Amino acid sequence: MLDEVANSLDLRAAHQLREMTRAIAQAGTAIVIVTHNLSEIIPEIDRVILLRDGKVLDDGPKARLLTSETLTRAFGLPIEVGQRGGYFHAW
Repeated sequence: MLDEVANSLDLRAAHQLREMTRAIAQAGTAIVIVTHNLSEIIPEIDRVILLRDGKVLDDGPKARLLTSETLTRAFGLPIEVGQRGGYFHAW
Protein backbone atom coordinates (compact mmCIF):
# COMPACT_ATOMS: atom_id res chain seq x y z
CA MET A 1 0.00 0.00 0.00
CA LEU A 2 1.42 3.34 -1.09
CA ASP A 3 -0.06 6.57 0.32
CA GLU A 4 0.98 9.75 -1.52
CA VAL A 5 4.42 8.15 -1.74
CA ALA A 6 5.77 10.40 -4.52
CA ASN A 7 5.07 13.66 -2.66
CA SER A 8 8.11 15.94 -2.76
CA LEU A 9 10.13 13.62 -5.00
CA ASP A 10 12.01 15.17 -7.90
CA LEU A 11 11.13 14.01 -11.42
CA ARG A 12 13.88 11.38 -11.60
CA ALA A 13 13.06 9.86 -8.21
CA ALA A 14 9.33 9.82 -9.03
CA HIS A 15 10.08 8.01 -12.31
CA GLN A 16 12.26 5.45 -10.53
CA LEU A 17 9.54 4.87 -7.95
CA ARG A 18 6.93 4.29 -10.68
CA GLU A 19 9.24 1.83 -12.45
CA MET A 20 9.87 -0.11 -9.21
CA THR A 21 6.15 -0.17 -8.45
CA ARG A 22 5.41 -1.42 -11.97
CA ALA A 23 7.95 -4.25 -11.57
CA ILE A 24 6.30 -5.30 -8.29
CA ALA A 25 2.84 -5.28 -9.92
CA GLN A 26 4.08 -7.19 -12.96
CA ALA A 27 5.50 -9.85 -10.63
CA GLY A 28 1.95 -10.48 -9.41
CA THR A 29 1.82 -8.47 -6.18
CA ALA A 30 -1.36 -6.46 -5.60
CA ILE A 31 -0.72 -2.71 -5.34
CA VAL A 32 -2.95 -0.13 -3.63
CA ILE A 33 -2.05 3.49 -4.38
CA VAL A 34 -3.66 6.42 -2.56
CA THR A 35 -3.05 9.62 -4.50
CA HIS A 36 -4.40 12.90 -5.84
CA ASN A 37 -1.89 12.83 -8.70
CA LEU A 38 -3.05 10.87 -11.75
CA SER A 39 0.48 10.40 -13.05
CA GLU A 40 1.22 8.19 -10.03
CA ILE A 41 -1.37 5.64 -11.18
CA ILE A 42 0.77 3.09 -13.00
CA PRO A 43 -0.59 1.37 -16.13
CA GLU A 44 -0.91 -1.93 -14.23
CA ILE A 45 -3.62 -0.46 -11.99
CA ASP A 46 -6.98 -1.36 -13.48
CA ARG A 47 -9.45 -0.40 -10.74
CA VAL A 48 -9.99 3.07 -9.27
CA ILE A 49 -12.06 4.15 -6.30
CA LEU A 50 -12.91 7.86 -6.20
CA LEU A 51 -13.63 9.41 -2.81
CA ARG A 52 -15.35 12.70 -2.05
CA ASP A 53 -16.02 13.98 1.46
CA GLY A 54 -14.86 10.66 2.91
CA LYS A 55 -17.37 8.60 0.91
CA VAL A 56 -17.06 6.46 -2.20
CA LEU A 57 -18.17 8.55 -5.17
CA ASP A 58 -17.49 5.87 -7.77
CA ASP A 59 -15.67 2.56 -8.13
CA GLY A 60 -14.73 0.78 -11.31
CA PRO A 61 -12.37 0.42 -14.25
CA LYS A 62 -9.66 3.06 -14.55
CA ALA A 63 -10.56 3.96 -18.14
CA ARG A 64 -14.18 4.66 -17.17
CA LEU A 65 -13.39 6.75 -14.10
CA LEU A 66 -10.35 8.78 -15.11
CA THR A 67 -12.25 11.12 -17.41
CA SER A 68 -12.73 14.87 -17.44
CA GLU A 69 -16.41 14.50 -16.53
CA THR A 70 -15.89 12.12 -13.62
CA LEU A 71 -12.93 13.98 -12.10
CA THR A 72 -14.69 17.34 -12.49
CA ARG A 73 -17.54 15.84 -10.44
CA ALA A 74 -15.12 14.37 -7.88
CA PHE A 75 -13.07 17.54 -7.31
CA GLY A 76 -15.81 20.11 -7.90
CA LEU A 77 -13.84 22.13 -10.46
CA PRO A 78 -13.20 21.85 -14.21
CA ILE A 79 -10.57 19.22 -14.94
CA GLU A 80 -9.22 18.09 -18.30
CA VAL A 81 -7.81 14.58 -18.52
CA GLY A 82 -5.40 13.19 -21.07
CA GLN A 83 -3.42 10.00 -21.48
CA ARG A 84 0.13 9.45 -22.71
CA GLY A 85 2.31 6.35 -22.52
CA GLY A 86 -0.21 4.47 -20.40
CA TYR A 87 -0.38 7.23 -17.80
CA PHE A 88 -3.25 9.62 -17.15
CA HIS A 89 -2.66 13.35 -16.55
CA ALA A 90 -4.93 16.14 -15.38
CA TRP A 91 -4.79 19.90 -15.77
